[in-house]
Parts: sequence; C-alpha cells; structure tokens
Amino acid sequence: MGRLFGTDGVRGVANADLTAEMALGLSVAAAHVLAEAGTFEGHRPTAVVGRDPRASGEFLEAAVVAGLASAGVDVLRVGVLPTPAVAHLTAALGADLGVMLSASHNAMPDNGIKFFARGGHKLADELEDRIEALYEEHRTGAPWDRPTGAGVGRVRDYHEGLDTYVAHLVGVLPNRLDGLKIVLDEAHGAASRVSPEAFSRAGAEVVTIGADPDGLNINDGCGSTHLDKLKAAVVEHGADLGIAHDGDADRCLAVDHTGEEVDGDQILAVLALALRERGALRSETVVATVMSNLGFKLAMEREGIQLVQTAVGDRYVLEEMKERGYALGGEQSGHVIVLDHATTGDGTLTGLLLAARVAQTGRTLRELASVMERLPQVLINVPDVDKSRVKTSPELAAAVAEAERELGETGRVLLRPSGTEPLVRVMVEAADSDQARTVAGRLADAVKSALG
Repeated sequence: MGRLFGTDGVRGVANADLTAEMALGLSVAAAHVLAEAGTFEGHRPTAVVGRDPRASGEFLEAAVVAGLASAGVDVLRVGVLPTPAVAHLTAALGADLGVMLSASHNAMPDNGIKFFARGGHKLADELEDRIEALYEEHRTGAPWDRPTGAGVGRVRDYHEGLDTYVAHLVGVLPNRLDGLKIVLDEAHGAASRVSPEAFSRAGAEVVTIGADPDGLNINDGCGSTHLDKLKAAVVEHGADLGIAHDGDADRCLAVDHTGEEVDGDQILAVLALALRERGALRSETVVATVMSNLGFKLAMEREGIQLVQTAVGDRYVLEEMKERGYALGGEQSGHVIVLDHATTGDGTLTGLLLAARVAQTGRTLRELASVMERLPQVLINVPDVDKSRVKTSPELAAAVAEAERELGETGRVLLRPSGTEPLVRVMVEAADSDQARTVAGRLADAVKSALG
C-alpha cells in the first residue's frame, strides 16, 4: 500500500478512495497516537472539526466526529469554515487537535482529511506515519481500546467560530479598507460567508460572486483556478480590485482594476515591501519556491530584500519559515503564509492585507504589482521518462548548460522530476516569450533523448 498521507493530508475521491470507514479509522488512530505522545496528558482532550461545503463533507464529518468521540475526545464542530480558520480556532481554543475536511482547489468529487496539532500547526511527518501505521493495523482486525461511560467524548456545535475567526482577521489589519470597492470570488467554497463578512467589517464595499455553495458547485468554473468571471466582474462594477479564493480558502489570487491577474509572486512582492515598511519583515527576507518567477527574484534583489528558495510545496516554505523565524513566504499559486498571524496559508488574510496596502498607499493594485515584471515562463511536461536520472545524465547536463549560456542573466532553466508521475517538468523563463518557448522545446527534446 502506498503512503496515505501526501503533502497536504489524505486526499482522494470521496466514497471511493476516501470512505467513511477510513475517515473514522484515521480519526481514532490520530487520537490514540496523540495520547501515546503525551498530548492529552493531565486533561480531557478536545478537537476542532471543520469542513468545506462539499456534499461528501457531510458524511465524512460525521465519521470523523464519531471516531474522535469514540476514542474519548470531546469535539467542537465548527461547520463550514476555511482551512486556516480551523487552524486558528485549534490554537485560539486551546484544542489538542484540529481536523479539516477539504480537497482544497480539487473538483467536487474529491475530498480530504487534514490534521492539525495543538497550536494549529501541521502534524509532524513522524506522527502522520504513526497514525497511518496504527490505522492499518486496526483496519485488519486488531481491536481498539475503547472508553465507556463518562469516558466517551462529547460533541457540540461551536457556532461562535465564524465570528471569532473574522474578528481575528480584521484585528490584525494595519489599516481599514474604507473607500475601496472589492469583488470577491469565493469559489462556492468554505469562505463564502467568512470573506465577505471580514472585508465588510474592515470597511470595504463588497461585491460577491461564487458565494452560493450547494455542495456540488465548489471550484466549478470559479475561484482562484478560474479567474475569467472575476476579471469581468471587476471591470463591470468599476471595482478597485478583485480577490479570488479556492475551495478551502488557503489561497488568494487577485485582479487589478483593469481586469489583469495579479499572481502569488506579485502579491508576495507587494506584501514584502509593506511588511518591511512596518518593520515586520524579519531579517528582511521572504521565502518562496524554486518555481517563483525570475522577475520576482530580480525585484527582491533590486529592493534589497533577501529571497530564500525551497522545493516546490507550501509545506517546504512553511518549514523554512518556522526554522529560521521568517515572517513571509508563499507560492506563485497564491498560497501565502504570514506567520505572525497564521500557521498556514490564509487566502482571506492575504486578500485583506493586499487591499489594506492599496488603501494605505492610495495607489492602485496595478501600480503596486508593477514592482516586479513577470518574465515569460514556459512549462512543458515530458512523460514516460526515467525521472530518477535528471541530475546524473551527462547529455542532459550539457543541454542545460547550453540553454543557460544562451539565456544569460535574463533567463532561467529548471528541470524537476514530478513527485507523483513518471514525468519531468521543464521550466524556462526568458525576457522574450518566443525565446522561452524555443529553449523549452529544445530541452524537452533533450529530456526525451537522454531519459527516454
């Protein structure tokens, strides 16, 4: 059996890969592993459980709650809230465990389970491995040690979760948003109530789209993976900017007043300058992945901000930030982490901070985002090759060296083996889009020749 836990919890097609039985079993296993680790010692354990609006989240939530309560854990059920809200509430309420049911930006049939440790932080890989091993052991027949009588967990709805989280978001803003008109695309997802409420309380005039979840329409042609509707709405309403979230609202992309996209790299650049101005950009450093646009790197160099780059994946960004004490990091996809105020990517917080910068400076988002110029970036996936030899093939090394000489300081080459598929990703950036396409095509051919 392959490892159940990926980089973002356990995820799969609900009721096929991810069943009620699995959700219940993993929850019981998580309770036992944390108890063995001493997390519950000296007190009655509590867990916060939330979900996004997917129809499958209803039965999966019931399974998770049943599993935790049967293992002696009291459950605070917060209902439909963003992933970062569940992380925040886990910390704010002093809970021992948080559980979020969501498949983020994936299509509706998928769902997932993500566990948070005390404080709202992602569980350590070692704990995930132990949960998986214990789940597998008991799935095949070993009986659980189950409490009875007053030892079983109690379950109650925690309706105050939304207000608690929104108050936190608005409370950390450096300034209000009065005078701004903002269009919010909620992806028919978990932030459909939270985000409009937060932006309104902060003073913005809010127009919403994609804010009517019915359990089936999450991420369907809307949200951060489909920006066309937001672009049109911003122009139609004469808004100052638009903000798009994904299904669980841990991401944020933006649109300026002309309808042009502002991606995660540009958002990071704007927020980096804002934090530095307030003395909050620790070590004057921002963390991003190797997939960030070269234009972002050049902009940070020009502004005197150090850039630390990690492997692709927000987990690696977060690990670097926590280890070194950095305040800001993120990905081109819009997964931005502001560690002073969140333990995970928070799309609503990111959008609020971006809008606050617009309000504070009196400049348009288009002007602010122009601090960096996005260089043309071409990505080609080369399938059915031996990805393990990417770093050892002399033929491929020669092709990369030749490409780097041609591009000089105004371009960049990145060859990356996929973590989940038998393919190699070829990424080329250049000052000219035609040159980027030509070089990428040539390198893709070299990958096929050397590794095919």
